Amino acid sequence: MLTVSSQQSEANLHWQALSVCRSEREAVQRHKAFIVWFTGLSGSGKSTLANRTEQVLHSAGYRTLILDGDNIRQGLCKDLGFSAPDRSENLRRVAEVSSLLLEAGVVVLAAFVSPYRAERQKVRALFHDRDFLEVYCNCSLAACESRDVKGLYRKARLGEIPLFTGVSDPYEPPEAPDLSIDTENDTIEVCVDIIVRRVRSATEIR
Repeated sequence: MLTVSSQQSEANLHWQALSVCRSEREAVQRHKAFIVWFTGLSGSGKSTLANRTEQVLHSAGYRTLILDGDNIRQGLCKDLGFSAPDRSENLRRVAEVSSLLLEAGVVVLAAFVSPYRAERQKVRALFHDRDFLEVYCNCSLAACESRDVKGLYRKARLGEIPLFTGVSDPYEPPEAPDLSIDTENDTIEVCVDIIVRRVRSATEIR
């Protein structure tokens, strides 16, 4: 609920018209802006895929930026925990940053567990379908836990991390993702090739 002060502040805000628009920025860099949203369990390969995808796109001359869950929580969202409301606010902030980067003409690679369908839908609703690709890093809990590259599952099983997705908090898989990538069985090269081809097609200026 808005406080009186925040209501008064919003009443005094006016959208500032800018002289350079998104399409003009895209024309300079010769590709459209785009958002690739990686979702999946911890250890499913989100950050690995985002990083390798960015390397391929950057080498091809694309303007890119990765928004990674762990990195964002050490700066922009360092004040948030992992309760449902905090997770929601975390994604809201990331979505707003993604929107700004979209206007800047950037291909955004956002890697976040984003465990709840309703919260992912809120993010998606902010963007036109042509600007957004939801990539589900499809990997079983058993496989993710066997990797446990950060040692988080072990800590969660010991009760040292509360509200850990897949152990003490649910992960709700996308019901109809734009891409479902089998990160459990396919090589990173195969997975990245699928994503890059979709990004190239979506960002081509015709």
